[in-house]
Amino acid sequence: QVQLVESGGGLVQPGGSLRLSCAASGSIFSINTMGWYRQAPGKQRELVARFTSGGRTNYADSVKGRFTISGDNAKNTVYLQMNSLKPEDTAVYYCNVHIVLLSTGYDYWGQGTQVTVSS
Repeated sequence: QVQLVESGGGLVQPGGSLRLSCAASGSIFSINTMGWYRQAPGKQRELVARFTSGGRTNYADSVKGRFTISGDNAKNTVYLQMNSLKPEDTAVYYCNVHIVLLSTGYDYWGQGTQVTVSS
């Protein structure tokens, strides 16, 4: 089992910045990927940014150059720095951990944090 606790969402004006945090605890030794997804009203959940098992990063094209994912291994925490926010970034943001145990994958999700970009 993995527990994920998110923080950092809120209301921000277009062009503003926010930083999301996600702290992981539990069976984190088998983490394959860790990152952020988002879901806007009426839309499917989509990848925003994540660390892969090789330590590389993946970003959605829509956030490249504006969002940065980083991590603190000592705190088992990942961050999402979001700059130059746009109204279309408005969504619930979810932290995700993908674990592989005995060749079976498991996904764990945080509770979600609302990000609203509006003037």
